[in-house]
Amino acid sequence: MKKLFKYLGALMLLVVLLASAFFVHVWYFKPYDINLFFGRTALQFALESPEMLSSVRVLEGFGIDGHNAELDDASMAAGDKTFESVLAAHKTLRSYADEDLSPADKMSKDVMLSLLDIVVEGERFRFHNYPVNQLFGVQNGFPSFMESTHQVDNVGDAEDYISRLSKVGIKFDQVLEGLKHRENLGILPPQFVVTKVLAEMNGFVTTPAEENILFVALAKKMKEADLPQSEQNEVAQQAKTTIEQTVYPAYQSLINYFEKLDNKVHENNGVWSLPDGDAFYALALKFFTTTDYTPAYIHDFGVAEVDRIQAEILDILADEGWDVSGGFTQSIENMSINSRFYYSDSSEGREQILDDYKTMLVDVERKMSSHFYDLPEAKLDVQRIPEFKEKTAPGAYYQSPAMDGSRPGVFYANLYDIKATPKYGMKTLAYHEGTPGHHYQLSIQQELQDMPFFRKMVPFTAYAEGWALYAERVAYEMGMLPDSYDNIGRLQAELFRGVRLVVDTGIHAKRWSREKAIDYMLANTGMAESDVVSEIERYFVLPGQATAYKVGMTKILELREKAQTALGAKYDVRDFHRAVLNNGSVPLNILEQLVDQYIKEKQA
Repeated sequence: MKKLFKYLGALMLLVVLLASAFFVHVWYFKPYDINLFFGRTALQFALESPEMLSSVRVLEGFGIDGHNAELDDASMAAGDKTFESVLAAHKTLRSYADEDLSPADKMSKDVMLSLLDIVVEGERFRFHNYPVNQLFGVQNGFPSFMESTHQVDNVGDAEDYISRLSKVGIKFDQVLEGLKHRENLGILPPQFVVTKVLAEMNGFVTTPAEENILFVALAKKMKEADLPQSEQNEVAQQAKTTIEQTVYPAYQSLINYFEKLDNKVHENNGVWSLPDGDAFYALALKFFTTTDYTPAYIHDFGVAEVDRIQAEILDILADEGWDVSGGFTQSIENMSINSRFYYSDSSEGREQILDDYKTMLVDVERKMSSHFYDLPEAKLDVQRIPEFKEKTAPGAYYQSPAMDGSRPGVFYANLYDIKATPKYGMKTLAYHEGTPGHHYQLSIQQELQDMPFFRKMVPFTAYAEGWALYAERVAYEMGMLPDSYDNIGRLQAELFRGVRLVVDTGIHAKRWSREKAIDYMLANTGMAESDVVSEIERYFVLPGQATAYKVGMTKILELREKAQTALGAKYDVRDFHRAVLNNGSVPLNILEQLVDQYIKEKQA
């Protein structure tokens, strides 16, 4: 028996040594199998982002949760390290010969290369951005992350929450380092960014600690987790102290910097005004659209689409008895000021909006089988955008569910201006952010089997936003918009994306002023002025991103028409949707390859 135990012990030691040797080889050298490389690369990048790990929640199931007490490193040194890792991954990935790969592995290689290629190409523009702006940045991203993502199920989680609060000063100093470096490079934000960020941060630090979202969110999380009251009281006191002594001083240091910056910025220019700004914008368009479309092509396509969609809307208005002789701007304004299209400007009215959104999403899910085979397991919730940031936030956005099922996907609706939520536009917005739009597509992607992990997470804006805009059209085709005014809402949403093509390229390539862009969008969409201002200011700080929606939708529609023409009686829209969705987010050229493959298989 002793010999047996000795033999088993030696065998276990050998297994451990072999496993260790295998791990060392895979981690530090080129893995023999490209899928090991994909896994290693995704893990290496994920381990550098404790905030991402908290969001996806894949390690907690293995008892690994130390990252939940940490914040991402936002220092320039960390950025340098990340780029070195990108270069190394890029070199290794290119060393895998295409002829040695299966078709599935070749596609995964191409997907990862499309990301790494453009990161390497864009290294010289690494600082061509405004990391603290009215939409996103550490000043509003940190509170939102803690409120929406950091989960509290036990006392340890609550202590991790405090740990993260205590590290805000370090992170803000790291962000300031990058801001000062950009200033030295001549990369300064538009003037309105400084004004709005200052207003936001000053409002944040003048809020009593017990009323701050960081404190309120923690108290709510602890109560819902049913922690012992004594523990809740102790942690709450720690939170109050940390907010007052660490968080608020960190914000004040950023406020002080922006107050000085306010004296240095006086213009609201597009990125053409930055060093080598035209080349940067061309690369931004390439990144967001995954095409080589020029600013001029996108601008002209947008103008044509605006004319086409406006004509469709005017036809519907005329059929409904409206006087359209004054043209689009006057006609859509006459309709939009009608009080029957709005909820009451009250807490009750806003609650009703959220309830109605939920009903709309339940209704569409019941009809999905006519156009889709699959439904994801992930649940969907509808919530109001936190009030502390809704004034400068977009009209809506979506947050993906946790991969372990512990947090649902969330459609966040902006209820700041009741006039920005006309009833006739609500269904289309719900379908875009929820089902069959973002929630449906991203949940399907996260739940894909036999797919490298990075493919479940990778974002390609033209694909994801193109799908969500296409989903609005599909919902109409499913019969979910039988009312003519709801269909006007759908067309307005598509018109909005057409206008985006015009104003984004107008701002960054044609050197339009902020005011000219606002005037164009107001005249050509019928949107509330508050929404228009927020949108135009969004395009200033996210050059090129707004063009991805219409470009992506147009490509999906082109591919659908191609499949219908090629397959004839063999065509089924459900098969087409599977072909588009079941490989996750991909560049548009790879999407075309997937659809071609689907057509070939159906023709066989």
